[in-house]
Amino acid sequence: MHDILERFLFDHAAVRGESVVLRDSYAEVLARHPYPPVLARLLGELLAAGQLLEATLKFDGTMILQLHGKGQLKMAVVEITSQKTLRATARWEGEIPDVSLAELLGQGGRFVITIDPDQGEPYQGIVGFEKGESVATIIEHYMQRSAQIDTRLWLACDGKIASGLMLQRMPLEGGSGAEDEDAWPRVQKLAETTTSEELLTLPPRDLLHRLFHQEPVRMFDPATPVFKCTCSRERVGSMMEMVGREEIDSVLAERGQVEIVCDFCGKHYHFDKVDVAQLFAGQGVQAGGSALQ
Repeated sequence: MHDILERFLFDHAAVRGESVVLRDSYAEVLARHPYPPVLARLLGELLAAGQLLEATLKFDGTMILQLHGKGQLKMAVVEITSQKTLRATARWEGEIPDVSLAELLGQGGRFVITIDPDQGEPYQGIVGFEKGESVATIIEHYMQRSAQIDTRLWLACDGKIASGLMLQRMPLEGGSGAEDEDAWPRVQKLAETTTSEELLTLPPRDLLHRLFHQEPVRMFDPATPVFKCTCSRERVGSMMEMVGREEIDSVLAERGQVEIVCDFCGKHYHFDKVDVAQLFAGQGVQAGGSALQ
């Protein structure tokens, strides 16, 4: 079973949904850093949730999910694009035991979702969370409060596969779906019978048939999420310009070169004195240099 994202719609109900399984792309994320098991599973859940949410948005651009905290987990970031590419990373301190999300983040933990369209201004929403909440419940509450969309989410991750199922209630505005107002509580009850084992082992269409075989469900063409990092020598150069010439020169004086490692994919970018001089002279970065895995 390879990476797959399935979209579906209930023909006689104002309910839509998505199901996702991530294997290869998730493995690519984990190959970049030696994540503790609890963080590996957390990133998997965030990746699955991000793919499910992005599939409901009609825009070209990037969606970023972030968890910030003051505990051992400082930050977890997932980026999903409208091209179905993904990447993720996390920063933490010390050895992390298998504890709850609230314990990982400590006091003041927050969830941030950013929508960054290719055209137009970015939108950002920030929510805190309560003890006992999971990635799924945080996103459910966020969608209800910020977008006023009833959303249910089921996520599973075992460190090798990340998967999820999402249902959303659409507004009853007449036409298709308007005749079955009891559909939302009914399909929720059906979805609640799923198990983590089923989410991780069943192909999405088999899972949907198991859950909703008595409902008229319309399937759409599946998509294949893939790992892809958007870092580049040019983007790193732009970041260095934002840091400023004085600080960059101090690094050059101390080390003889500037080395920057991408947190998402692990590539190393090196800039010597000539590269830095050209960059701050407005000539951009040269195609040379190195970007080593």
